[in-house]
Amino acid sequence: MIKSGIGIAVLASVISLAGCATKSETIGTASGAAIGAAVSNGGTIGTLGGAMVGYGLGRSYDQSHR
Repeated sequence: MIKSGIGIAVLASVISLAGCATKSETIGTASGAAIGAAVSNGGTIGTLGGAMVGYGLGRSYDQSHR
């Protein structure tokens, strides 16, 4: 039950982040979450960590390409 609650919270945060993020940040977040989920075998911590790293990469891409 705890895992599903954490998963719902992660999904809600990713969706809310995608609502106000740029295209690069959204793509980075989604691909980072997918890679994190694959590496951690579907683990919530790995998925969330991958999403955060992907968001950071998308954000730095946006800043360097303005």
